[in-house]
Amino acid sequence: MKPVPRISTRGYYDLLTGDTLKNNSYYTYPKNDFKKLICSKELTIVIHGLRNDNAGAIAKVVLAKKQLKKLGYSYPVVGYSYDSNTTGAHLIKHAKRALSAGQKIAIKNGKNLGKFIEDFKASSPKTKIRLMGHSLGSQVILNTLEYLSKKKQNVDIIHAIYLFGASIAEDVPSSKKYGKIFQTIVKSKIVNHYAPTDEVLLWANKERYVEGPLGLNGAVGTPVKKYRQKSVKPKNHRFASYAQVLNSFP
Repeated sequence: MKPVPRISTRGYYDLLTGDTLKNNSYYTYPKNDFKKLICSKELTIVIHGLRNDNAGAIAKVVLAKKQLKKLGYSYPVVGYSYDSNTTGAHLIKHAKRALSAGQKIAIKNGKNLGKFIEDFKASSPKTKIRLMGHSLGSQVILNTLEYLSKKKQNVDIIHAIYLFGASIAEDVPSSKKYGKIFQTIVKSKIVNHYAPTDEVLLWANKERYVEGPLGLNGAVGTPVKKYRQKSVKPKNHRFASYAQVLNSFP
């Protein structure tokens, strides 16, 4: 089987505490596959959620690729793989600590993914970059945008964003700070697929682990112009379920 191309920061962060272990930016695998992507018309990067080891990250890309192909999307799809398989995330008694370490790691990864996007666009300025984030992947995306917004030359650097079961706060698209970042950094649109029946987000909201997740009931307030949202009915919180209900792309 051909290796799935991915940008990775695996091993850069502590799975128990979320502390930084290495200050490297990222690495790409296989290297030559990324060289081949230069000058492609578009590139979609898939960012997984919590409780995904490297194999889980790869599986999400394969899933996304299949679904997007079904919908007629023929451009390259790659993965972004980060340390989200935090210690004890599968055990209820450690859920809060594991989630908090995961959030810390996701926030820090904004800089890593942001650097990759800057580097890639420097060598391939005409490629449209689309980001797809599931669950905690939405946090990585939000912090990527925040990192990119610090430089004037990054206006419109990302073409579009697609969120599924997002764990970021419901007031992000209407907040002064992030609303402005969305409008400035994303050229075309931010599409949020939310599900009021999502059992994981319902639980996280009830336990106050994630208060008012954007992926549960959509945005509150008046979101920025580039923001859109779609109510969907996935079987459960898993990315596979969200991919199944995706009926159009891009």
